[in-house]
Amino acid sequence: MNLPRKILLACTLASTAHLGAQSQILGPTKIRYVLLLSIDGMHSLDFLNCSRGISGTNNGAPYCPNLAALATTGYNYRNATTSKPSDSFPGLMSIVSGGSAATMGVFYDVAYDRSLAPPAKTTGNGVAAGTCTPGVLNGTTTEYEEGIDLDQTKLNGGAPTGGGGINSIDPSRLPRDPSNGCKPVYPWNFVRTNTVYGVIHDAGGYTAWSDKHPAYSSVAGPGDGSNVDDYYSPEINSTVVPLPGITTVTGMSCNPIADPSQTGSWTDSFRNIQCYDTLKVNAILNQIDRKKSDGSLSVPVPNIFGMNFQAVSVGQKLIEKNVGTGGYLDAFGRPSAQLLAEIQFVDAAIGSMVAEMRNRSILSETLIVVTSKHGQSPIDPKLFTPIPGSTGANGTTPATLIAGLLPFSESPSNPDGIGPVEDDISLLWLTDPAQTASAVATIEAAGKSAGVGEIFAGNALAEMFNLPGLPPTGDPRTPDIIVQPNVGVVYTGSTKKLAEHGGFSADDTNVMMLLSNPGFSPKSFISPVQTKQVAPTILRALGLDPNALQAVRQEGTPALPGLPF
Repeated sequence: MNLPRKILLACTLASTAHLGAQSQILGPTKIRYVLLLSIDGMHSLDFLNCSRGISGTNNGAPYCPNLAALATTGYNYRNATTSKPSDSFPGLMSIVSGGSAATMGVFYDVAYDRSLAPPAKTTGNGVAAGTCTPGVLNGTTTEYEEGIDLDQTKLNGGAPTGGGGINSIDPSRLPRDPSNGCKPVYPWNFVRTNTVYGVIHDAGGYTAWSDKHPAYSSVAGPGDGSNVDDYYSPEINSTVVPLPGITTVTGMSCNPIADPSQTGSWTDSFRNIQCYDTLKVNAILNQIDRKKSDGSLSVPVPNIFGMNFQAVSVGQKLIEKNVGTGGYLDAFGRPSAQLLAEIQFVDAAIGSMVAEMRNRSILSETLIVVTSKHGQSPIDPKLFTPIPGSTGANGTTPATLIAGLLPFSESPSNPDGIGPVEDDISLLWLTDPAQTASAVATIEAAGKSAGVGEIFAGNALAEMFNLPGLPPTGDPRTPDIIVQPNVGVVYTGSTKKLAEHGGFSADDTNVMMLLSNPGFSPKSFISPVQTKQVAPTILRALGLDPNALQAVRQEGTPALPGLPF
């Protein structure tokens, strides 16, 4: 199933309008381009260790020379905090919108909305189809990951032609809006606030982004999806296939499959994930060379472009049978051999981008932003505790304790559903909010058996988010209860994981933040900053008004401190 014709036409016309001539966007310090990179999972500690060296790893020598080189002309914000929750979806949208979950309305890639209705067709991951009646706010689990693809087993998401992108989205698998004639809610319209992509596109700029799901076209922000001129999104959870002509920057061929023992998903293998990331690296190199992500057409260098790397995240949390265990060796963040290889791969890939920008004489005009959507917890492997009290999937979690109080689509008692939102955090939406106090009491009584560290409900939630409920007094997306478990507790029965993200802990939220340009003198900041400050900083760098971002105005989000623009 394709996108509606009017959306495809709007995207085509908007893209064509930007192909004729390079935008005249130019910032006060002659910045014309922003390369935005998210090394998913990359802690500030990881960057300090790899750029300075740490005893016991690589003979104590630094092991990310390209990132270290960027720091010699860069501003390093060592105390940067990502979104809360620290999932990929809110993490990404915070970076490009300048807002928190309270404003942009994004809590998790799988969440719940009391005001929306189920999709017309069951998603690939099990969000059940249901009815939608205009004006009736019945509530539904919302999924914005691979389950909305036409075919999540395909690298291009099942799109009829080409690399996929937004044409991979199946509208019948999207939640529907009873307040808007039961129309499907596309990812870009699920976000309540605009993004840097919308602002830059409206200013005549050419824009691009590469990510792991077609759903992350949400970066475009509200509209018709055309704010991103070139969106490339090979599906990360597709079946692994050979990649003819693809060789990683470290010289590994991806044809045949680099690791044929793991073909269920690209994230199941330390080697295959590097091949997957290389697809997006090559897209960036094409864009630097004034081509579209697929190497076709002659287009401007995007005023904003970039990608997310998955390799480090996989290196942090994967246990690959008969291959090895990723993660860290100790609380100092010494990487395992598997994680070390992923960091070195990402570093080399970024080095190839910098070299190509230098070859194309645009490096001096480019602000390079390297950060992360989320961290990963725990760093100290001794703290890892999968589902307390169990070695399998039947242990005690907050959701299992109050399963009868949850909507069926969120309940662990639903054998066919997508299940509750639990990683190293638990987000709980109740069928009847009046049962919140009772549910909290049940979770409190379980205590250590569920690894409970801290419970947020009522006014404790209001400190960070809008109160839950329906308009005009409540926010339909805010959970009724959030449980932050003790550090190291991960609500998973998987034998393939030794870490996760999503929570509020320092390991989850303290991430790398480096801004670099050849004209900068190196500086290091210890004062707290947030990844949402990247959005207004990007606009200032390009000579655009940060206050054009709705979340910046609503939350008062400042640009990052100390920069020369």
